[in-house]
Amino acid sequence: MSIASTLRRRTAEPMAARQPNEIDLMRVSRSLEGRERYRYVTPTVLPVSDGYLVRSPCCSRNVDPDGGEIDVALLTWDERRGEWSLSRRDHAAECWVEDGRFARLGELLTRLSVDPARQFWQ
Repeated sequence: MSIASTLRRRTAEPMAARQPNEIDLMRVSRSLEGRERYRYVTPTVLPVSDGYLVRSPCCSRNVDPDGGEIDVALLTWDERRGEWSLSRRDHAAECWVEDGRFARLGELLTRLSVDPARQFWQ
């Protein structure tokens, strides 16, 4: 098999899901350093299947009166659609609620970091 035919075959095959990965994990972590809410605590970003889970100490004590670490956001990559999904935790209902879909990770991170309605950083 020639190199050209190997390259054609590789580019014709669908790409496998590449999430989570160390580069995007670092990108998410660094982006959260510039968020507008609760900048005095350090969130944790954990790799999960197809994305990342953001957890943070509950400084407002609205969700956890003891100030323990709570789920803040779930970022998932949908390979089939080629887009990111951002979900926030509904702590009362104990479920994830999709907040939006984004073509680029940077757009999602901006939404999460700004959070004007305090949907994520409670």
